[in-house]
Amino acid sequence: MKTTFLKIAFLSLSILTLASCSSDKEDSDEVIIDYPMQDDPLTTSNAATYMVDANATKETVALFYNLKRLAKTKTAIGQQDAFNSFYQDAGGESDIKKNTGFDPAVLGSDFMFITDKNNNEQANNWFYQQELKITSDVKNAYAKGIINTFSWHLREPYNDESFYTADMTSEQKATAFKSILPGGANNEWYKKKLDKVASVVSNLKGANGELIPIIFRPFHEFDGNWFWWGADYCTADEYKKAYQFTVDYLKNTKGVHNILYAFSPDNSYTTETAYLSRYPGDKYVDIIGMDNYGDFNNQGQTGSDKANSKLKILSDYAKAKVKIAALTETGYRVTNTNPAITDWFSTLLYSALTKNDIQISYVMFWNNNTDGYYVPNGSVSNTADFKTYSLKTKSALVNSLPKMYEMPK
Repeated sequence: MKTTFLKIAFLSLSILTLASCSSDKEDSDEVIIDYPMQDDPLTTSNAATYMVDANATKETVALFYNLKRLAKTKTAIGQQDAFNSFYQDAGGESDIKKNTGFDPAVLGSDFMFITDKNNNEQANNWFYQQELKITSDVKNAYAKGIINTFSWHLREPYNDESFYTADMTSEQKATAFKSILPGGANNEWYKKKLDKVASVVSNLKGANGELIPIIFRPFHEFDGNWFWWGADYCTADEYKKAYQFTVDYLKNTKGVHNILYAFSPDNSYTTETAYLSRYPGDKYVDIIGMDNYGDFNNQGQTGSDKANSKLKILSDYAKAKVKIAALTETGYRVTNTNPAITDWFSTLLYSALTKNDIQISYVMFWNNNTDGYYVPNGSVSNTADFKTYSLKTKSALVNSLPKMYEMPK
């Protein structure tokens, strides 16, 4: 909380012509041998069949394939708002780059300001300026080969001002989530918000006019009670319906085909059954995620092992279902009154991400700000710990990523 995934034996191989791959070459006679991965039958030719969107753009399919393959050997390191949130507002390069010399492998963004009721899309409007800044960062990240992921701190539908239940009346908390479902009083309001998301995502384009793939993580940390989409305020069926409606509306109604969809509760579960209690189904989820701050909050190796056992549930499910597992948010915030934990990155986090043969595609830390940081910038006490972590065998900053938006040749 912030301030705060049957192994399948597959022994044959696929011989593919280059025409069936995402390639810019025109020589359709070239033959590629694409060996299925050890744990699943995924190949460059069948990747889309395991995805939510069978009509996803070739770059989006490549991202799915490469994230899945990456997780077998490395975990990409990311940060929310990496290019705009700096410890002590230092500015310049990302704090990760200040420390390591390389940018993060994942950039986290948010649709919050983009869909704010005050965004009038005028040049002098602060919220529109944030939209332009966010979309510019996404384009720059894509150009560097960085993975883009979006969360959405969607404000409640009544006053459209806050996403925290602490700011809502009992009646609003009891009815808000139900109201955005089809047939609900605020379904049209919600569709307009999705229209804005669709418009922005459909205009994220690379240098050659191709659509930039993003990971979208709606209604995150739903097992807590701090957001109005939390488990205290909707049934499991209502949550599933809202998630399914969101995907169907963007994919089918709005024709958006450059999204991978992520599902991410907080860390309350300890079994696969509990994890899947609000799962909208394999047809609606590409990325099996978890947000986890609590297990890493001064619980030492015991907390790290708790986190690892939960990540193993994700990893095992992802292996069985040909999905992608990720630690979609985590971190330990260091402030003047909350000192750094010795070897938090290089020992506690790294062991949580790697023990018990788990495959986690990426990990994302929350943003830095004036008063505190999740990622050391190169001039603080745990700088060396993060750099050591970033250089470990199974860690990846952007310089260690394959070409995430191209199928391997």
